[in-house]
Amino acid sequence: MKIAFSTSGSDLNGDIDPRFGRAAGFLVYDTDTKNYETVNNDQNLNAMQGAGIQSAQLVAELKVEAVVTGHCGPKAFRTLSAAGVKVYNVHNAGFKTVSEALKAVENGELQAATGADVDGHW
Repeated sequence: MKIAFSTSGSDLNGDIDPRFGRAAGFLVYDTDTKNYETVNNDQNLNAMQGAGIQSAQLVAELKVEAVVTGHCGPKAFRTLSAAGVKVYNVHNAGFKTVSEALKAVENGELQAATGADVDGHW
């Protein structure tokens, strides 16, 4: 399974970015191979509008099955859901780094969100 983590870092020790659409980038981790790649999100970080939708389209094109982020707005959530991508919001879970959140995913400690947890333009 491929999982995209919103992050401000470039490796597993990077911090989880609390914003999905305007995250600095995404770390895409493959649980089968244990390999990962980072994907820059600069084009959406500074977007005037549509950052959540465009970021959702970006990670969906990477064929991920799940997104782990601090928060996810309504438009991004709908776009991800339409693409069959589960969303895990971890802002209140106490995870600071990608590796901490990854461990929680692998241990089945997270529940997929049923909707956005913040308003648009957060």
